[in-house]
Amino acid sequence: MKVILLENLKRIGSIGEVIDVKRGFARNFLIANKKALYASKENIKEVEKIKLELSKKDNEKKQEAKKILEIINKKEYIVKKLSTENNELYGSVKPTEISKLILNTSKVEIKPSMIQPVKEIKSLGKFNVKISLHSEVDADITIKVETADSIQ
Repeated sequence: MKVILLENLKRIGSIGEVIDVKRGFARNFLIANKKALYASKENIKEVEKIKLELSKKDNEKKQEAKKILEIINKKEYIVKKLSTENNELYGSVKPTEISKLILNTSKVEIKPSMIQPVKEIKSLGKFNVKISLHSEVDADITIKVETADSIQ
């Protein structure tokens, strides 16, 4: 199914580009989240008219992402979790938990979907986590998992 992108999307394409994607991805994600339109002749003409506007909005989002990057990039966040004797966690540290931790310590709101741990956090130690703030802006943070003495 052919769609026209209304945003720059990593690994997919840039604003105004007509791409061919699977129906489900187009309907359930791109069109539902207003990231794309069906590629009809009318829509193609419409997107050509508003392409500059969309580029300006994208640049604004990029600037906001850069401000957030300056606040959180290369920072270390500490999580206290219950662990076994051999340093494994009961459960794991999820993106929603990391999102709340960043909000509480740095006062920056990050959606859990933006957070991409390099590997699952299931033991004590330091873990690198990549945060995709914009299609062109990524932040790297460190999550340090420490043992908690009792249930919080």
